[in-house]
Amino acid sequence: MLQAGQTAPIFTLPDADMESVNIGKYRGKKHIVLYFYPRDGTPGCTIQATEFSDHEEDFSRNDCVILGVSPDDCLRHAEFRDSIGVSIRLLADPEGRVCERYGVVQHPDSAAPDRSAQANGGVSRPSIARATFIIDKHGTVRHALYGVSPKGHAMNVLELVKAL
Repeated sequence: MLQAGQTAPIFTLPDADMESVNIGKYRGKKHIVLYFYPRDGTPGCTIQATEFSDHEEDFSRNDCVILGVSPDDCLRHAEFRDSIGVSIRLLADPEGRVCERYGVVQHPDSAAPDRSAQANGGVSRPSIARATFIIDKHGTVRHALYGVSPKGHAMNVLELVKAL
């Protein structure tokens, strides 16, 4: 798992409009709130995306950009964004490579029953843990927040960004 004090891995992923986003381009210019979420359209993910969008100007005033990452593809991101009016950039990581690098992939425990496996023909699939990383302008992870609750999370993160 990625921890505070470590250098944030640099990556490039497409957003909902299929434009490439390279987080390395923000180094020296902006802080980054990079949040990972399981899936577009679920109640928790909708709350989180909406709250971050509602406070996007506050983050911007603190030289900070917000990027959401999930395994959904670009088209699903675009549908999700457009259906609820989200303004933040949503990045597609369908292969889960960036999710792996940030340590947010949860592999199913073979000893524990998996309800999703029943829906997937008995196959257990990895899921994405809800996590947020606050990365400073130098590319250092300042806060690594795992297992976050969506409601009110954006305001908690904003307070941490203001303290940078």
